[in-house]
Amino acid sequence: MGGRRRRGGSYPLAQCMPQEVRNRVYLSTIGWFKGAVGTEGSGKLRRPVLSANVFALGAVSLITDISAEMVTAVLPLYLVLGLQLSPMAYGVIDGTYTGATALLRIVGGYVADRTRSRKAVAGVGYALSAVAKLGLLAAGRSVAAVGLVIAVDRTGKGLRTAPRDALITLSTPPDALGRAFGVHRAMDSVGAFLGPLVALAVLAAAGQSFDAVFVTSFCIAVLGVVVLVLFVRDRRDLQPAARPLSPRGAASLLRSAPVRRLVLAACLLGLATVGDGFVYLLLQRREELSTGWFPLLAVGTNLAYLLLAAPIGVLADRVGRLPVMLCGYTALVAVYLLLFGPLDGWPLIVLTLGLYGIFYAATDGVLMALAGPLLPERLRTTGIAVVQTGQALAYLVSSVLFGMAWQAWGPATASRMAAIGVVVAIAATAVLLARLPTTVAQEVSS
Repeated sequence: MGGRRRRGGSYPLAQCMPQEVRNRVYLSTIGWFKGAVGTEGSGKLRRPVLSANVFALGAVSLITDISAEMVTAVLPLYLVLGLQLSPMAYGVIDGTYTGATALLRIVGGYVADRTRSRKAVAGVGYALSAVAKLGLLAAGRSVAAVGLVIAVDRTGKGLRTAPRDALITLSTPPDALGRAFGVHRAMDSVGAFLGPLVALAVLAAAGQSFDAVFVTSFCIAVLGVVVLVLFVRDRRDLQPAARPLSPRGAASLLRSAPVRRLVLAACLLGLATVGDGFVYLLLQRREELSTGWFPLLAVGTNLAYLLLAAPIGVLADRVGRLPVMLCGYTALVAVYLLLFGPLDGWPLIVLTLGLYGIFYAATDGVLMALAGPLLPERLRTTGIAVVQTGQALAYLVSSVLFGMAWQAWGPATASRMAAIGVVVAIAATAVLLARLPTTVAQEVSS
């Protein structure tokens, strides 16, 4: 046991082998080890498919979505049943929630690209949304004040979304973008799943006090900012640009025909999409659910989303991102038709929320994964912001139009019109994006 190790190996059996055989065994063992730890044939370490940055950004989104969904889950009920808003008025507020500050996405994206400080711009956005949660305490029952606070909150979201998604694309190999966005959106949806549950727990513990929900939401949002500051890394290792980015250079993105087609498709899809609040209100009214059940509708959607986002992202990388995204919008058509179809009861609720979760899992991150390779690195954040802005502005118009249609012709007709709109948008998107190149960076001048 205490003897010296034999030269050339510690096992006697090795000494019985010819030298050539021993060499082959040794080389095959080294080759197996390299494959096990993720190396290439050249012996160089292969970059991990998903970087720590993706998981850090996912953690920030998870925490922030707990905060955001605490408020979002109760807001439609509070506005429509508490403040007695009409469907049209709610449509305006709901559109404001996503679209009113959409142009700030381009501002945030441009500043992030010009300063190459994507983390800092995203941090400002996260912090602004956190502060807005306290603003809801002062808004009270004033519809105008609530709308203003929502606009401030969405300003923060507008500033942070494009820099965050750009950091994901810059931290991930192009052939793994679907998986990266799938993992990020899955973590994000865990927060969206937990948010309504936390809100219900706070309401129960605080005697149905909405103020307690707002304060708790603020504290959780601050924690998300802290995680961003401590664990997310900016891409400072990118090659510095030969000259500073100018507005003219940023505008050159739209000179590329594939980018223009992508933006147009995003606008059409946004125009055909109805807000979550409308879907949940229609379900609640049809099934006559008590107000206590209302926040759990978002929980059902987010449960399906978090379970499917990562697998669907992997599937998008393998079979194509466009087909997967179009299948997601097909699920949305089914959701709108089910709201006033023959099915009712718990089967209707479970199927509708499951399909709604599939819609989000197959479209949200997949669209960004589709856009990422088409945009040059130094304009990546700006380009993503342009796509998101077009979709958000279209969503603002969609919410207002749906509210008007509901008020004029009733919810059943409005839902069927929305389903027809999605079918048209799917067909147009299939034509627009059928032959996108893998990259158009070389076509964009700065």
